[in-house]
Amino acid sequence: MSVLRGRLHRLTQQLPSVIEQLPDESLADAWNVLQALYYDLYMLTAIQESMYSIRPGDAMTREEALRLLNLP
Repeated sequence: MSVLRGRLHRLTQQLPSVIEQLPDESLADAWNVLQALYYDLYMLTAIQESMYSIRPGDAMTREEALRLLNLP
């Protein structure tokens, strides 16, 4: 795993210069490839942060949420 971690660190260090060299039409293609990964990492971070910030009583049960949604 440390080999993969090292490769990812080197890749992320090189990305800013590579992105600057891409033509505009290639940026859209690159985003299409990376979009799912970006959103997955965003959600994973949000889930991990919520594990530490949500206290008992902060979240609703399914029934409570449905009741709230059905209010006029």
